[in-house]
Amino acid sequence: MYETILVGTDGSASANRAVVHALEQAEQTGATLHALFVVDTDKYGEPALSSAEILTTEAEDWGQEQLAEVTERATGLDVEVVTRCCHGVPHEELIGYADEVDADLVVLGYQGQSHADGDQLGSVTDRVVRNVGRPVLVV
Repeated sequence: MYETILVGTDGSASANRAVVHALEQAEQTGATLHALFVVDTDKYGEPALSSAEILTTEAEDWGQEQLAEVTERATGLDVEVVTRCCHGVPHEELIGYADEVDADLVVLGYQGQSHADGDQLGSVTDRVVRNVGRPVLVV
């Protein structure tokens, strides 16, 4: 049913649940799992010789840790995984990457790291759902 699944992660509890569901779908269907972490340039800016560079580097390191965890889980399930850490506006990067790999399914957490209200869909997830033009599983 699925050949290519994209999961977005930011390390939040909701994103971790999305990773679990994406891995389950990939394992069941034999799909390749693509995991994407976006360093939010609206939040951190682009690296420069300033304190923002330290925050950006920390965000990149966090993202690489999250992607390494996805890879470790996928390897244990014999799921092929491709990871990418990039800079940009999260919903734009997710949509662009989904188009690039022609994802059959996009899996996202209900809310991410920066969302405090438990009753509303996170803004990144909302924007992806509205604009990606392909099936999205919100966990």
